[in-house]
Amino acid sequence: TFGINVFKVREVSKTPKITKTPNMPMGVEGLISLRGNVIPVLSLSRTMGLSDAPAGLGSAMMVTEYNKRILGFLVQSVDRITRVEWEKVRAPETVVNGGTQRFITAITELSGGRMVSILDVEQIMASAFGEAQVPEVERLDEGREYNVFFVDDSTVARKKISEVLDKLGARHKQAVNGLEAWTRLQGMATHAEQTGKDLRNDVQLILVDAEMPEMDGYTLTRNIKADHRFDEIPVVMHSSLSSEANRAMGKQVGVDSYVAKFDAEVLADTLRPLLLKYHRN
Repeated sequence: TFGINVFKVREVSKTPKITKTPNMPMGVEGLISLRGNVIPVLSLSRTMGLSDAPAGLGSAMMVTEYNKRILGFLVQSVDRITRVEWEKVRAPETVVNGGTQRFITAITELSGGRMVSILDVEQIMASAFGEAQVPEVERLDEGREYNVFFVDDSTVARKKISEVLDKLGARHKQAVNGLEAWTRLQGMATHAEQTGKDLRNDVQLILVDAEMPEMDGYTLTRNIKADHRFDEIPVVMHSSLSSEANRAMGKQVGVDSYVAKFDAEVLADTLRPLLLKYHRN
């Protein structure tokens, strides 16, 4: 049983008639026209290589929006919409075995003990369409040290963020979920206090994902903003949830900027002035 965040689902319908097109990547069944928009339709079981999945395309299609891109996901059926607290969503560790491991970003448990694997949609999109290329971006001023701490539960997202920061010329540390990030940030703050150093010498900007196991980005941001040791260190939220509602949620918890995934140039242009501001101050 698999799950994705309901915020990313625009609608659910029966599997429509799909127009086959040549030279499509593995798992992409074709195209459909949906209210004037032509969108690709993926079979999740084929894209993920689920050898034990039932034959056929499945009975349902989820229309989703990721990174400003609309896609149709074919599934065997849609079981339910359920509310799960982020504290009950855990990192997968070794629970998921086999070739599907790379497509799983977290696990949780429904009532009755049924395990649900939360999909890493960035990885699914990269597998189907290839990874986005990171272009050259304007580098930060040479001769100065820039340090960024970022957290994202997606392997693909962490790789792309690292590429952008490398091209900017910024050092970076990373975490794979909100709880790990908060634990490490607290450790950095405590060490700075004990040694009498300015925490901003170690981290000048914190970049957070919105959806993460153990602790989501909204809770993490709220914790950071409530701790005076992180005063004047900006927090940027970087999320595939690009709706105004999600931006409003980010603003409510105090993020200094909100960037929709994944546009390398926009991300670089957002981070650059915030990092330069520290050195001007």
